[in-house]
Amino acid sequence: MDRALEEARAAAARGETPVGAVVTRDGAVIAAAGNRPRERCDPTAHAEILAIRAACEALGSERLVGCDLWVTLEPCPMCAAAISFARIRRLYFGAQDPKGGAVVSGVRLYDQPTCHHAPEVYPGFAEQDSAALLRDFFRARR
Repeated sequence: MDRALEEARAAAARGETPVGAVVTRDGAVIAAAGNRPRERCDPTAHAEILAIRAACEALGSERLVGCDLWVTLEPCPMCAAAISFARIRRLYFGAQDPKGGAVVSGVRLYDQPTCHHAPEVYPGFAEQDSAALLRDFFRARR
């Protein structure tokens, strides 16, 4: 989660919402990314999506079987669906997102009968640090 927090801090330094994500397999980092939707003028350029894309490219597969995703914020519906379609084994996340999250908040995508694949979910990793990054980022903009 330390690497995901580094990616989130780098995103904040670029003026992006501070969210970072890391894909690992067998303890090794396969890919890491921070949010870049403003920089890329791309609403899909969330940290999770970018990390999943990079991991798929690195492994030469659209499926990330046996891989885990570490992210600083509860994934939104788009990212939660991508995690499912990529067949991520485990999802670890920091801060919950009651307004935009889709894992333990909102639609709870993985609890739906139409969900293709539900990863094991472990919320609350580095929750205080993740929440503080977001809180400080938005406080500075108000």
